[in-house]
Amino acid sequence: MLEMQSYQCPCCGETVEALLDLSAGDQQYIEDCPVCCRPLLFELHTDGVDWTLAVRREDD
Repeated sequence: MLEMQSYQCPCCGETVEALLDLSAGDQQYIEDCPVCCRPLLFELHTDGVDWTLAVRREDD
């Protein structure tokens, strides 16, 4: 189950999209912003059909 999700980069403020794999359950991983290249911490929580994504600066 793949989903596209827009988010606002907490470093540069640009709105970008991420491709999320919901089939892997709860996840925490680091990905670079495609605009400013700073590392971001992604926290994906899944609960059946519902899911939430939080994106933060890695150093927060």
